[in-house]
Amino acid sequence: MKNKVIQFGEGGFLRGFADWMLQCVNEKIDFDGSVVVVQPIERGMCDMLEAQNCNYNLLMRGMRDGQPCVDAKYIDVIDRCVNPYADYDAYLALAENPDFRFVISNTTEAGISYTEGDTLESRPQASFPAKVCALLWKRFNCKLPGFVFLPCELIEANGTTLKSIVLRYAKEWNLGDAFLAWVETENIFCNTLVDRIVTGYPRGEKIEGYENDNMLDTCELFHLWVIEGYTGLFAELPFDRAGLNVVVTDDITPYRTRKVRILNGAHTSLIPYALLSGVQTVRECTENATLSAHLKACVFDEIIPTLDLPREELISYAESVLERFENPYICHYCSSIALNSVSKFKVRVLPSILEYVRIKGEVPQHLTLAFAKLIDFYRTDMVQDSPDVAAFMKTATVEEILANTKLWDADLSFLCDEVKKYANT
Repeated sequence: MKNKVIQFGEGGFLRGFADWMLQCVNEKIDFDGSVVVVQPIERGMCDMLEAQNCNYNLLMRGMRDGQPCVDAKYIDVIDRCVNPYADYDAYLALAENPDFRFVISNTTEAGISYTEGDTLESRPQASFPAKVCALLWKRFNCKLPGFVFLPCELIEANGTTLKSIVLRYAKEWNLGDAFLAWVETENIFCNTLVDRIVTGYPRGEKIEGYENDNMLDTCELFHLWVIEGYTGLFAELPFDRAGLNVVVTDDITPYRTRKVRILNGAHTSLIPYALLSGVQTVRECTENATLSAHLKACVFDEIIPTLDLPREELISYAESVLERFENPYICHYCSSIALNSVSKFKVRVLPSILEYVRIKGEVPQHLTLAFAKLIDFYRTDMVQDSPDVAAFMKTATVEEILANTKLWDADLSFLCDEVKKYANT
């Protein structure tokens, strides 16, 4: 196979998401492409990966048609690893291979950031974007075509942000107008949205048959990759013909909104109610008749009607979300989701309430109940939030909370009578 993909990151997520997809494309379409992994930080797992020839097993576990299901896949798409902290020249040499076309990354949300003091002469540069700039400079001087960047970091406009920081370094390093123009015109930086829960190595579990696989990876069955603005992707990388849930679009915004409002909004409209009811995990919520009914009413009756995507598509996505919540292989504690619930509610749930009011001319009752449960939850000692927010929410009246424009960026006093129907004031 030809080396076609440079991958920054050797962690569980990329191995259970992008590498699995590339494995499927190789097997089903004969893509004939392999991955070279770049270790993005000084301490990583490349040595462990190479100790087993960069091969590993992936277990995809969840609910399918109402039944627990485990799909296993042997992954051998990774050709080798490069550690720029141990061999920087080997890293730069990647730029000399004309077969490389795609760059995939997951360097955590903090990875796409500017670091003061990085220079072209650093061996290696500290930040991920600076490493990319140095690699592109080498590529430019080799007079080779640029790359297609598919970042998987969970920040908005991840491709656009990566490109802007790379250009910042290029200007600071005085690499010249010709290089700046080449970065702009010969490279494609895609904004992407990734959606899959990857649970990594199954610590604490004994899974027969995989005792010798130190890089064993686990994840849920569901996967989605939305890629913005690269219409030629499927011609070069045929995810579609491999039957993978990859969407190429000229506007990622509706898909991001769908995920935030349905997946994240479902969590946030449910969790305070669940914890007040003594329920500890998301799966237990789906097994509780009252909480399950509340969850479904919020999603199908009040969130979906506010979203601007085909209804059938929204319903299908929502059904997959609820199936994911039922996953018996994932223990997702409500307390971990409850962190900073006020700010989450503002972003994930409040827009659905306001849009519902705008469209229907009335207040959504189940999301309003969720708002009341949020307020009740902040009266307890289970809250994890900034001291100022926690103290205010614990002592303020419902009227004062809803009128606090600092919390909500709006005066929500018009909701007061409805919220008070459900709040324990």
